[in-house]
Amino acid sequence: MTDAKGNKYFDAFIEMVGYSCEAAALLKEIMENYDPGALTKCMKDMHEIEHGGDIARHIMTKKLVKEFITPIEREDIMDMAESIDKVTDRIEDVLMHMYMFNIREIREDALKMAGVIVQCCEALKVAIDGFSDFRKSKTLHEKIIEINHYEEEADEIFIEAVRQVFLSGRDPVTVIAWYHTLHDMEDCCDACEDVADVIESVMMKNS
Repeated sequence: MTDAKGNKYFDAFIEMVGYSCEAAALLKEIMENYDPGALTKCMKDMHEIEHGGDIARHIMTKKLVKEFITPIEREDIMDMAESIDKVTDRIEDVLMHMYMFNIREIREDALKMAGVIVQCCEALKVAIDGFSDFRKSKTLHEKIIEINHYEEEADEIFIEAVRQVFLSGRDPVTVIAWYHTLHDMEDCCDACEDVADVIESVMMKNS
């Protein structure tokens, strides 16, 4: 176990992944009730969430600079913070690119992918919740496997969805727009897996 001083880093990770979960839920809600005319406001709402995650990371980094003793290696703390932050950034990217590509309607496979992103982020949050006790946890490794499973599911959806986009015979602009949007969504789950990889690395270093 870590002391109260050390716990603040793990608390910061929990706060940051909370923003990731909030962003994922908002993306899913936007796609389920899609209104192209509301995207500008939706992007502002999403950016507020992303900005909250940035602030939490900056506060944690300022504390880290001032301290000599940390519960895990300083590089690992920074890797965790940056990788969690990247999850929220990738989710925001999806919405921004939907606006840039002028997506007019949502595909069913994209809705399915949005659901997987939410599940992946929620599994990551459970993993982060137990991260402070990683030396004794009996379930953390199972959560890492679960996150890997969601990433693989996202890969499968992406491959089939892109194939269907190209088979649809739609105009090239729409094909390109959906290829990049689906790729952005798959990147969200890749980013979650990257956080899981950092957790696993810390566990191995300290076992």
